Amino acid sequence: MAARRMTRTRTRTRSRARTGTVGLLAAAVAATAFAAPAQAQDRPAQAKAPRHTATQQAMDAIVASGIPGMLAEARDGQRVWKGTSGVGNLKTGKARGKNDRFRIASITKTFVATVLLQMEAEGKLDLDDTVEKHLPGVVSGNGHDGSKITVRQLLNHTSGVYEYLQVPEYHNKYLIGDGFLKHRYDYRSPQVAVDAAMSHRPDFAPGTAYAYSNTNYVLAGLIIEKVAGDSYENQVRERIIKPLGLKATTVPGNSSLMPKPSSRAYSVLFLDPATAKVHDATLQNASQSWADGDMISSAGDLNRFFRALLRGELLPAEQLRAMKTTTAHSDDGTSAYGLGLGRQTTSCGIELWGHSGGWIGSLSNALSTEDGSRQVAFNLNGDWPKAGVADPVEAEFCGSGVPKGGAKGFAPLAPLAHLTR
Repeated sequence: MAARRMTRTRTRTRSRARTGTVGLLAAAVAATAFAAPAQAQDRPAQAKAPRHTATQQAMDAIVASGIPGMLAEARDGQRVWKGTSGVGNLKTGKARGKNDRFRIASITKTFVATVLLQMEAEGKLDLDDTVEKHLPGVVSGNGHDGSKITVRQLLNHTSGVYEYLQVPEYHNKYLIGDGFLKHRYDYRSPQVAVDAAMSHRPDFAPGTAYAYSNTNYVLAGLIIEKVAGDSYENQVRERIIKPLGLKATTVPGNSSLMPKPSSRAYSVLFLDPATAKVHDATLQNASQSWADGDMISSAGDLNRFFRALLRGELLPAEQLRAMKTTTAHSDDGTSAYGLGLGRQTTSCGIELWGHSGGWIGSLSNALSTEDGSRQVAFNLNGDWPKAGVADPVEAEFCGSGVPKGGAKGFAPLAPLAHLTR
């Protein structure tokens, strides 16, 4: 029975609340076109890399459906292709930049999980340690009990800990409409998120089901800080960013700024995309998403990170196996979730590993083949994708991402959305 319950997944996003508001990654929404697809002169690499024609076409279709702009980078060994479509600034009409930096949202979770797995390899903690051991008294109240939850269960979202973004008081203050506009520059400590989660009962007993909860990775970040005696941000810099030379990757902390080069980020602030005003959400205090989704990076850096991770450059074999040990699976078996790392299988049978990320004004995905030989990463600077338009991952790996005759398309943004947001 326990195994059967484990396969029950619950659709949950960083952006959808039980209050009934429309999420950033709704499967089907109406949208108004803001920009035409990129013209040929905007993508000179296309002529040099015809194998990416389908990817470019998928990006153009997504932009034509109403998203301001999109970028992608694909890497195959030493060969790199970069593509853009649409605009990075709705006011000036400036094209989307191929080297733009953007908020990677929940892709941050793979970095966090990697740090904790490195710590386990160093003997500083064990995945089966209880949360209570490292954070005494933190996970308690309303049925939450840190002595019954393990570090592993935080990382694979089987802890049952309540999703703080679903708490109406939190959601309304920080995310939706006027709440976001009023508080977008506020510093928010991790404890605020934990307190919000603890104000509600857990979703289920630890280890009996799967439900994606950003609270899990707030707690994971706090465990990193407790074990290291150092900030989560600095541990990510010293252990991953610096060794890999990820020069476009930052852990912004208490900052609302975006490093250059970057485009503007646009959001409907969790309101109905068919009627909501589009807001420039570029500047927002990164502390409000912290270890569950605060990092900034580029497509190139994300490709380098996932290439290194899956080639065993960041983790010993034992920890990498643990990271790829999945506990939650989609009903059709095409997607699954491990420790901060998702798995999906394309329509042409290629198995990919990575993570997606959706946050206010930014939607991203980064995926790699298991052997680290090929990667693709992309970002949208608008958070209201229209369903059934195109799938750039299918386009890149299978050669066709623009649906025909009702074929399954780009709905929602990331193929792992039902497991990893």
